[in-house]
Amino acid sequence: MRICAKHGFLISATWALSLVIGAPLLAHSQAAQTAGQQPAADPAAKAEVKAEVKAEMKAELKPSAPTPIALQKAGLGDPKPWDPDWDKTVEAALPADLLSPGLERQVKSLCPRFRYLSDEDRRAFWAYFFQALAGAEAGLKPTISVRHRQPEVAVTDTVTHRIVRQEGLLQLAYMDGDRYGCDFDWAHDKELPEHDPAKTILQPKNNLLCGVKILNNQLVSRHEDLFSRKSYWVTLRPRHPSFIVFIKQMANVPEYCGSRYHTASPSTRSLPPASEATNAPANGTSSETAKPASGSTAAGGPNANAGQSTVASH
Repeated sequence: MRICAKHGFLISATWALSLVIGAPLLAHSQAAQTAGQQPAADPAAKAEVKAEVKAEMKAELKPSAPTPIALQKAGLGDPKPWDPDWDKTVEAALPADLLSPGLERQVKSLCPRFRYLSDEDRRAFWAYFFQALAGAEAGLKPTISVRHRQPEVAVTDTVTHRIVRQEGLLQLAYMDGDRYGCDFDWAHDKELPEHDPAKTILQPKNNLLCGVKILNNQLVSRHEDLFSRKSYWVTLRPRHPSFIVFIKQMANVPEYCGSRYHTASPSTRSLPPASEATNAPANGTSSETAKPASGSTAAGGPNANAGQSTVASH
Protein backbone atom coordinates (compact mmCIF):
# COMPACT_ATOMS: atom_id res chain seq x y z
CA MET A 1 0.00 0.00 0.00
CA ARG A 2 1.36 3.42 -0.91
CA ILE A 3 1.15 6.44 1.41
CA CYS A 4 1.99 9.89 0.18
CA ALA A 5 4.57 11.93 2.00
CA LYS A 6 1.98 14.37 3.28
CA HIS A 7 -0.19 11.64 4.76
CA GLY A 8 2.89 9.85 6.13
CA PHE A 9 3.91 13.03 7.94
CA LEU A 10 0.45 13.30 9.55
CA ILE A 11 0.51 9.68 10.69
CA SER A 12 4.01 10.08 12.19
CA ALA A 13 2.97 13.23 14.03
CA THR A 14 -0.16 11.58 15.39
CA TRP A 15 1.86 8.57 16.59
CA ALA A 16 4.43 10.82 18.31
CA LEU A 17 1.70 12.81 20.05
CA SER A 18 0.14 9.63 21.37
CA LEU A 19 3.49 8.67 22.90
CA VAL A 20 3.82 12.05 24.62
CA ILE A 21 0.33 11.85 26.14
CA GLY A 22 0.22 8.13 26.79
CA ALA A 23 3.58 7.66 28.49
CA PRO A 24 2.76 9.70 31.60
CA LEU A 25 -0.68 8.09 31.85
CA LEU A 26 0.89 4.65 31.63
CA ALA A 27 3.49 5.52 34.24
CA HIS A 28 0.78 6.88 36.55
CA SER A 29 -1.28 3.72 36.11
CA GLN A 30 1.69 1.48 36.86
CA ALA A 31 2.56 3.52 39.95
CA ALA A 32 -1.02 3.25 41.20
CA GLN A 33 -0.99 -0.49 40.68
CA THR A 34 2.33 -0.78 42.48
CA ALA A 35 1.02 1.26 45.42
CA GLY A 36 -2.10 -0.87 45.58
CA GLN A 37 0.03 -4.01 45.73
CA GLN A 38 2.13 -2.79 48.69
CA PRO A 39 1.22 -4.68 51.85
CA ALA A 40 -0.32 -2.82 54.79
CA ALA A 41 1.93 -1.94 57.74
CA ASP A 42 2.96 -5.09 59.54
CA PRO A 43 1.19 -5.31 62.96
CA ALA A 44 4.23 -7.09 64.36
CA ALA A 45 6.44 -4.18 63.29
CA LYS A 46 4.07 -1.72 64.96
CA ALA A 47 4.13 -3.76 68.15
CA GLU A 48 7.92 -3.83 68.02
CA VAL A 49 8.07 -0.03 67.76
CA LYS A 50 5.69 0.34 70.73
CA ALA A 51 7.80 -2.06 72.76
CA GLU A 52 10.92 -0.05 71.96
CA VAL A 53 9.22 3.18 73.06
CA LYS A 54 8.09 1.57 76.33
CA ALA A 55 11.56 0.17 76.95
CA GLU A 56 13.02 3.62 76.35
CA MET A 57 10.50 5.07 78.79
CA LYS A 58 11.39 2.50 81.46
CA ALA A 59 15.06 3.26 81.01
CA GLU A 60 14.31 6.87 81.97
CA LEU A 61 12.53 5.91 85.20
CA LYS A 62 14.57 5.66 88.34
CA PRO A 63 13.56 4.58 91.84
CA SER A 64 13.21 7.21 94.53
CA ALA A 65 15.08 7.20 97.82
CA PRO A 66 13.31 5.64 100.83
CA THR A 67 11.41 7.95 103.16
CA PRO A 68 12.25 7.97 106.90
CA ILE A 69 9.20 5.84 107.68
CA ALA A 70 10.25 3.30 105.04
CA LEU A 71 13.70 3.06 106.61
CA GLN A 72 12.14 2.72 110.05
CA LYS A 73 9.80 -0.06 108.94
CA ALA A 74 12.65 -1.83 107.17
CA GLY A 75 14.63 -1.65 110.41
CA LEU A 76 11.73 -3.32 112.18
CA GLY A 77 11.81 -6.23 109.76
CA ASP A 78 9.41 -5.17 107.00
CA PRO A 79 11.08 -6.56 103.84
CA LYS A 80 9.36 -4.16 101.45
CA PRO A 81 7.72 -1.16 103.15
CA TRP A 82 7.57 0.62 99.78
CA ASP A 83 7.46 -1.39 96.56
CA PRO A 84 9.73 0.14 93.86
CA ASP A 85 7.01 -0.77 91.35
CA TRP A 86 4.85 1.90 92.99
CA ASP A 87 7.46 4.48 91.96
CA LYS A 88 7.19 3.21 88.40
CA THR A 89 3.40 3.45 88.55
CA VAL A 90 3.61 7.10 89.54
CA GLU A 91 6.39 8.05 87.13
CA ALA A 92 4.74 6.42 84.13
CA ALA A 93 1.38 8.06 84.90
CA LEU A 94 2.62 11.63 85.25
CA PRO A 95 1.00 13.87 82.63
CA ALA A 96 3.15 16.30 80.67
CA ASP A 97 1.74 19.22 82.66
CA LEU A 98 3.24 17.88 85.91
CA LEU A 99 6.64 17.70 84.21
CA SER A 100 6.49 21.17 82.74
CA PRO A 101 9.20 23.65 83.84
CA GLY A 102 6.37 26.16 84.16
CA LEU A 103 5.18 24.31 87.27
CA GLU A 104 8.12 25.73 89.20
CA ARG A 105 6.01 28.29 91.09
CA GLN A 106 3.60 25.68 92.43
CA VAL A 107 6.32 23.34 93.70
CA LYS A 108 9.15 25.72 94.58
CA SER A 109 8.72 25.18 98.32
CA LEU A 110 9.74 21.53 97.91
CA CYS A 111 11.85 21.66 94.76
CA PRO A 112 13.20 25.16 94.02
CA ARG A 113 15.29 23.88 91.10
CA PHE A 114 12.36 22.09 89.45
CA ARG A 115 12.62 24.26 86.31
CA TYR A 116 16.22 23.17 85.68
CA LEU A 117 15.76 19.44 86.18
CA SER A 118 15.56 16.83 83.44
CA ASP A 119 12.27 15.03 82.91
CA GLU A 120 13.86 11.97 84.49
CA ASP A 121 14.68 13.89 87.67
CA ARG A 122 11.26 15.51 87.78
CA ARG A 123 9.65 12.07 87.60
CA ALA A 124 11.86 10.87 90.44
CA PHE A 125 10.90 13.93 92.51
CA TRP A 126 7.20 13.19 92.10
CA ALA A 127 7.73 9.51 92.90
CA TYR A 128 9.41 10.50 96.16
CA PHE A 129 6.67 13.04 96.87
CA PHE A 130 3.95 10.40 96.63
CA GLN A 131 5.94 8.02 98.81
CA ALA A 132 6.22 10.76 101.45
CA LEU A 133 2.52 11.56 101.12
CA ALA A 134 1.60 7.89 101.52
CA GLY A 135 3.88 7.74 104.56
CA ALA A 136 2.15 10.69 106.18
CA GLU A 137 -1.35 9.60 105.21
CA ALA A 138 -1.26 5.83 105.72
CA GLY A 139 2.10 4.84 107.16
CA LEU A 140 2.84 3.24 103.75
CA LYS A 141 0.24 0.55 104.46
CA PRO A 142 -1.98 0.06 101.40
CA THR A 143 -4.85 -1.71 103.19
CA ILE A 144 -5.60 0.99 105.76
CA SER A 145 -9.25 2.02 105.86
CA VAL A 146 -10.36 4.69 108.35
CA ARG A 147 -13.73 6.22 109.19
CA HIS A 148 -13.56 9.57 110.93
CA ARG A 149 -16.36 10.23 113.38
CA GLN A 150 -16.10 13.98 113.84
CA PRO A 151 -19.48 15.42 112.72
CA GLU A 152 -17.85 17.99 110.47
CA VAL A 153 -16.00 15.34 108.42
CA ALA A 154 -18.32 12.35 108.77
CA VAL A 155 -20.02 13.16 105.48
CA THR A 156 -21.87 10.73 103.24
CA ASP A 157 -19.97 9.20 100.34
CA THR A 158 -22.04 9.91 97.23
CA VAL A 159 -21.12 6.52 95.76
CA THR A 160 -21.46 4.16 98.73
CA HIS A 161 -24.21 6.21 100.43
CA ARG A 162 -22.46 5.43 103.71
CA ILE A 163 -20.35 7.55 106.03
CA VAL A 164 -17.20 8.19 104.07
CA ARG A 165 -14.05 6.16 104.68
CA GLN A 166 -10.50 7.16 103.80
CA GLU A 167 -8.76 4.21 102.21
CA GLY A 168 -5.46 3.01 100.83
CA LEU A 169 -2.02 4.57 100.52
CA LEU A 170 -3.37 8.05 99.87
CA GLN A 171 -6.54 7.77 101.98
CA LEU A 172 -9.05 8.26 99.19
CA ALA A 173 -12.81 7.74 98.95
CA TYR A 174 -15.06 6.01 96.44
CA MET A 175 -16.66 9.30 95.44
CA ASP A 176 -13.21 10.40 94.23
CA GLY A 177 -13.67 7.80 91.51
CA ASP A 178 -16.56 9.79 90.09
CA ARG A 179 -14.97 13.17 90.70
CA TYR A 180 -11.56 12.44 89.18
CA GLY A 181 -12.19 9.43 86.95
CA CYS A 182 -10.43 6.87 89.14
CA ASP A 183 -10.69 3.12 88.76
CA PHE A 184 -12.65 2.30 91.92
CA ASP A 185 -15.44 -0.27 91.69
CA TRP A 186 -17.80 -0.08 94.66
CA ALA A 187 -20.15 -2.70 93.18
CA HIS A 188 -17.26 -5.16 93.33
CA ASP A 189 -15.74 -4.00 96.60
CA LYS A 190 -18.85 -3.78 98.78
CA GLU A 191 -18.98 -7.58 99.12
CA LEU A 192 -15.36 -7.80 100.32
CA PRO A 193 -13.98 -7.44 103.88
CA GLU A 194 -13.01 -3.94 105.00
CA HIS A 195 -9.25 -4.37 104.61
CA ASP A 196 -9.23 -6.89 101.77
CA PRO A 197 -6.32 -6.09 99.42
CA ALA A 198 -8.51 -7.24 96.52
CA LYS A 199 -10.66 -4.12 96.91
CA THR A 200 -10.07 -1.85 93.93
CA ILE A 201 -9.62 1.23 96.09
CA LEU A 202 -6.94 -0.49 98.19
CA GLN A 203 -4.88 -1.70 95.27
CA PRO A 204 -1.74 0.52 95.25
CA LYS A 205 -1.79 1.11 91.51
CA ASN A 206 -5.41 2.34 91.48
CA ASN A 207 -4.89 4.45 94.59
CA LEU A 208 -1.70 6.10 93.35
CA LEU A 209 -3.05 6.74 89.86
CA CYS A 210 -6.03 8.48 91.42
CA GLY A 211 -3.64 10.55 93.55
CA VAL A 212 -1.81 11.71 90.42
CA LYS A 213 -5.13 12.87 88.93
CA ILE A 214 -6.08 14.72 92.12
CA LEU A 215 -2.71 16.47 92.26
CA ASN A 216 -2.91 17.40 88.59
CA ASN A 217 -6.30 18.95 89.28
CA GLN A 218 -4.87 21.01 92.13
CA LEU A 219 -1.69 22.23 90.46
CA VAL A 220 -2.67 22.44 86.80
CA SER A 221 -6.44 22.80 86.56
CA ARG A 222 -6.87 25.05 89.60
CA HIS A 223 -3.37 26.59 89.59
CA GLU A 224 -3.00 26.13 93.34
CA ASP A 225 0.37 25.82 95.07
CA LEU A 226 1.55 22.41 96.22
CA PHE A 227 1.10 23.59 99.81
CA SER A 228 -2.34 25.11 99.85
CA ARG A 229 -5.17 25.53 102.35
CA LYS A 230 -7.39 24.15 99.56
CA SER A 231 -5.37 21.00 99.06
CA TYR A 232 -7.23 17.71 98.96
CA TRP A 233 -4.86 16.33 101.61
CA VAL A 234 -4.68 18.14 104.96
CA THR A 235 -1.07 16.97 105.18
CA LEU A 236 -0.31 19.53 102.46
CA ARG A 237 -1.89 22.45 104.33
CA PRO A 238 0.96 24.40 105.97
CA ARG A 239 -0.96 25.48 109.05
CA HIS A 240 -2.45 22.08 109.79
CA PRO A 241 -0.69 19.97 112.46
CA SER A 242 -0.47 17.05 110.04
CA PHE A 243 1.71 19.12 107.73
CA ILE A 244 4.68 18.51 110.01
CA VAL A 245 4.17 14.77 109.66
CA PHE A 246 4.45 15.12 105.88
CA ILE A 247 7.48 17.40 106.01
CA LYS A 248 9.36 14.90 108.15
CA GLN A 249 8.86 12.34 105.38
CA MET A 250 10.44 14.75 102.89
CA ALA A 251 13.85 14.48 104.59
CA ASN A 252 15.23 12.43 101.68
CA VAL A 253 13.79 14.50 98.84
CA PRO A 254 16.30 14.31 95.96
CA GLU A 255 19.18 16.65 96.77
CA TYR A 256 19.20 18.08 93.25
CA CYS A 257 15.86 19.75 94.07
CA GLY A 258 17.71 22.20 96.31
CA SER A 259 15.00 21.95 98.97
CA ARG A 260 15.48 23.30 102.48
CA TYR A 261 13.69 20.17 103.70
CA HIS A 262 16.45 17.88 102.44
CA THR A 263 18.27 16.84 105.59
CA ALA A 264 19.57 13.64 107.08
CA SER A 265 18.01 14.65 110.38
CA PRO A 266 14.51 16.09 109.72
CA SER A 267 13.84 19.38 111.49
CA THR A 268 10.63 21.33 111.93
CA ARG A 269 12.28 24.57 113.07
CA SER A 270 11.23 26.37 109.91
CA LEU A 271 7.62 25.24 110.13
CA PRO A 272 4.72 27.15 111.70
CA PRO A 273 4.01 25.83 115.21
CA ALA A 274 1.04 23.52 115.58
CA SER A 275 -0.59 26.06 117.89
CA GLU A 276 -1.10 28.29 114.85
CA ALA A 277 -3.12 25.66 113.04
CA THR A 278 -6.33 27.09 111.68
CA ASN A 279 -8.02 23.70 111.50
CA ALA A 280 -8.62 21.24 114.30
CA PRO A 281 -6.78 17.93 113.97
CA ALA A 282 -8.78 15.72 111.67
CA ASN A 283 -6.99 12.49 112.47
CA GLY A 284 -8.95 9.36 112.93
CA THR A 285 -7.67 6.13 114.36
CA SER A 286 -8.48 2.53 113.67
CA SER A 287 -7.27 -0.77 114.96
CA GLU A 288 -5.11 -1.05 111.85
CA THR A 289 -3.41 2.31 111.84
CA ALA A 290 -0.85 3.82 114.13
CA LYS A 291 -2.17 7.37 113.98
CA PRO A 292 -2.47 8.06 110.28
CA ALA A 293 -1.66 11.68 109.73
CA SER A 294 -4.94 12.41 108.07
CA GLY A 295 -7.64 11.07 105.87
CA SER A 296 -8.82 13.14 102.99
CA THR A 297 -12.42 12.89 101.94
CA ALA A 298 -15.28 15.06 100.82
CA ALA A 299 -14.88 17.56 98.04
CA GLY A 300 -11.58 19.02 99.17
CA GLY A 301 -10.56 15.81 100.81
CA PRO A 302 -12.73 14.25 103.50
CA ASN A 303 -11.11 16.30 106.20
CA ALA A 304 -11.19 19.48 104.21
CA ASN A 305 -11.67 22.50 106.44
CA ALA A 306 -12.31 20.47 109.54
CA GLY A 307 -14.37 22.54 111.93
CA GLN A 308 -16.50 23.97 109.11
CA SER A 309 -19.74 22.63 107.77
CA THR A 310 -18.62 23.04 104.16
CA VAL A 311 -15.58 21.76 102.35
CA ALA A 312 -13.37 23.17 99.65
CA SER A 313 -14.41 22.31 96.16
CA HIS A 314 -12.06 20.75 93.61
